[in-house]
Amino acid sequence: MNAGQLAALIAAGFFAVLVCAGVYVLIKLARLASAATGLIADYRDRTDRLLTEAQAAVDRTTEQLARTDAIAASMDQVTSNMAELSGHVTALTALARGLSEAATVPLHGLAAFAFGLRRALAVRRSLQVAAIAEPVPERLPERRAVPERRAVPERRAVPERRAVPERRAVPERRAVTGR
Repeated sequence: MNAGQLAALIAAGFFAVLVCAGVYVLIKLARLASAATGLIADYRDRTDRLLTEAQAAVDRTTEQLARTDAIAASMDQVTSNMAELSGHVTALTALARGLSEAATVPLHGLAAFAFGLRRALAVRRSLQVAAIAEPVPERLPERRAVPERRAVPERRAVPERRAVPERRAVPERRAVTGR
C-alpha cells in the first residue's frame, strides 16, 4: 500500500463515521419531529375541548342572564303594583279614619248619656232609700246659719315651661330602582 491508497482508506473511514453520525442525527431529529407532532395533536385536542367547555359556560351564562332579566322585569312590575297598592291603601286610610270617627262619635255620646242616666237613677234611689230609713220629724227644725267659708290662700305662680327645641325634618327616602 502506498501513501495514496492509505489516505484514500483513511478518508473512506472518516466518511463512513461521518455518514453514521449523520444517520444518528437524522434518526434523533425524526424522533423529535414525531414527538413534536404528537404534542401538537394533543394540544389541539385539549384546545378544542377547552373551547367547547368555554362555549358551554358562555351559553349557560347567557341563559342565566336571560332568566335574571325576566326576574328583574317581573320585579319592576311588582314594584309598580306595590306602589299603586300603597296609593290605594293611603286613600282608603283617610276614608276608614273618617268612617271610624263618624261611627264612634255618636257611640261616645250615647255611652255618656247612658252613664249619666244610670248615675242619676242611682243617686235618686239612694236618696229615696235614705228618706224612707229616716224617721219624719213632726216639725221642721229651724234653719241654722251657714258658717262663713274660710279664705282660700293665694296660689303661687307656676314657673313657665321651657320651650322644647323643634325637631329637624327627616328627609324622605327615595325608592330605589335597580338594574
